[in-house]
Order: sequence, then C-alpha cells, then structure tokens
Amino acid sequence: MKIGLVLPNIPSYSETFFKNKIVGLQQNGHTVILFVNNSEAESKYHNCTVVKAPKLNGNKIIVLWNLLLELLKMIFINPKRSYRLYKFNKKDNVSFIKNFKSIVSNQFLLTQKLDWLHFGFGTMAIERENIAQAIVAKMAVSFRGYDHYVYPQKNKNCYEILSSKSVKYHVLSDGMKKSLEEKGISEANISKITPAIDINLFEALIIKKSTGILQIKTIARLHWIKGLEYTLEALALLKTDGIQFHYTMIGDGIEKERLVFAVHQLGLSENVTFTGKLSPQEIKEELSKTDIYLQYSIQEGFCNAVLEAQAMGLVCIVSDAEGLSENVLHNQTGFVVAKQNSKLLFEKIKQVIQLPEAEKKNIQEQAILRVQNEFSLEKQKERFIEFYQ
Repeated sequence: MKIGLVLPNIPSYSETFFKNKIVGLQQNGHTVILFVNNSEAESKYHNCTVVKAPKLNGNKIIVLWNLLLELLKMIFINPKRSYRLYKFNKKDNVSFIKNFKSIVSNQFLLTQKLDWLHFGFGTMAIERENIAQAIVAKMAVSFRGYDHYVYPQKNKNCYEILSSKSVKYHVLSDGMKKSLEEKGISEANISKITPAIDINLFEALIIKKSTGILQIKTIARLHWIKGLEYTLEALALLKTDGIQFHYTMIGDGIEKERLVFAVHQLGLSENVTFTGKLSPQEIKEELSKTDIYLQYSIQEGFCNAVLEAQAMGLVCIVSDAEGLSENVLHNQTGFVVAKQNSKLLFEKIKQVIQLPEAEKKNIQEQAILRVQNEFSLEKQKERFIEFYQ
C-alpha cells in the first residue's frame, strides 16, 4: 500500500512513535510518504519522500510566488481532485472564500495517489476532512491527549465534520476509545494502539534501595498540563517532614520560568534540578540513578516516559489522568493517585519509601514483565500493519 502520513514536521529524535511506525510499514513492503507543514523541512526521511506545504506567510513576494504556483497546480495538475474537494467542502456548508483558500493551501496533499491518508494528530484533520475522499483514499486520524482532551475544550464542536466522515481512528487508551464511542463513533472504526518503547535500550534494571539521598525524577514538557506545581508542593511537604531527597525535572517548555520561581518560593532550590531536554541515552543514564519516578499530570494520553521508567524497574507513582491509569496498574506495577492533590501525592511517596523490600521488588518485576510483553516496538509495528488491513 501507499500510505500518506500528515505531520507538523519531520519526526524529531524523541518521536519514536512515528519513526517506528514508518520503519515497520516499510519493512512490510509499504510505501510511506510524509506530508509536513514545514516548508523548510528536509526532502527525505528514512527513505520517505517528504512533501512540504507551501510557505503562505511572511515575505509578500515569496507568498505571492507560492500562491501562483499553487494556483497553477490546481488548474493544470490537480483539476479533478481540486474540483472534488470543492464539491465535498460545499456540501459541508463551507463558504466559497474558505473553500477556495482550503483548496489552494492543501494542493500539496492532493499531489499523490494514495491508499491511505493518515493525519498524525486529530487537530491536523480539521478543515481537511474531505481531502482523502477527494483523492479517493481511505482516511485515518490519530488522537493523542491534547487532540482529544484539551483542544476541544477551547474549540467546541471542532470535530463535528470529521465525525460525519468515513474515518478509521487510532487512539492511545481504552478511555479515549470509550469517549469516541460515546460521541457516536462505531467501535469497529476505532483501534487502540498504545505507545511503545525500545525495551533493548531501556533494559530491566532493578534499582536497589537508596543508601543516600532519595532520588526522584520526572520527564515532561514544562507545561501546566503536566501538574508539576502539584508535584513541587508535594515535595515541599516531603522536605518539611524531614525526608532528604533530590528531584530532577527532565524536559523543557514554556512554563520553565514559572516553575523555577515556584521552586524558590517553596524553599526547594537546593533540592531541585532542571536538566532541559536529554537524549534517550542520557535519559536512560538518569533513570538508572533513580529511586522513584513521578508523573503527576493533570492530563495525559498515555506517556512513553512512564513506560521507560517501568521497563527499567523503577517504582512509578502517577496521577489518574486518562491513560496513566492504564499505563500503570495500581498496586501491581506501580501506584495511581488522584490528580491535583499535593497532600495525597506526598502521602503516597511516603508510603512507597516505607515499602518492604520484597513488596517493592515484586512491583518492579511485574512492571518490567508487563512492559516487555505489551509495549515493545515490535508489537506496535504489528498492530499498525493490522490497522491498515
């Protein structure tokens, strides 16, 4: 098959989800074409042709030239597909001006003959709901946490048109699947494929009880959605209780300045380190020196970092935000705490510190085994092959 994958940009080194999917499809004889919004992206990626959206903002001369090129494509290269897209959009009551803009700006998506057109994020399918039909391809859409839980809160009915189309949905968790079903999407059109990790890189490493300062870590974007302020408040209670620890926050983001100030206000300056982004190998090294892993998010689709921590045998404490309660099985492979409650998190950390070694080892071993059996890259590849069949 020929599969078009629509993404904001070429996958970065940390986006193993997309890289693994692409390689798996290629190994099974399928052709993958990447469509990216970034007009300055590379033209090749893992033996994939990269088709780039035209640059339609910025320098006026460049924009006018690109508009002319897209109009020529519309008239001489993609006239039938452009007309079909116009008709389908019109049927959805899209205004003439908006319809025309959509046809011009999406010419790069009309250029290839495909079996599947797959939007890598739900938000990328908005106002592009008819493109797959216009090029006579099947349509697939992946929903992640932000697409499914956050964006619709700010943009009511944003998926109304999408839900009326023939679409195959990919979701990360049973919770997301149930939510789509409640919105009227047929169960037959929804496939759950969880994130996966390189279990050879993040190999099992049972962490022994720390003989020094307790090492606690989190890997996350520095964003309000990750619940990091609640985490810091819980750690402040831990410090007040006289427990010695050091907390390392791995990642970067728009909330860094506010979080650094929160660390200062809570009297945790000597207890907290911000590392910024790290490579997978560097993350593995950090995790190997960790006693407890925290992911106390307000919202989370699933979370690869928690899988990596479990694969290495860390005791994980997570919130009950969406996919996290499926990622970690409470009292079996880790612990799940109600979100947005710093005191509850503090109490759970104390309980984990006091766990008997035998009980802790049992949880670690169950976590390792479950990740190896259910969340390997090979298993994920198999599920995507099935998805397109």
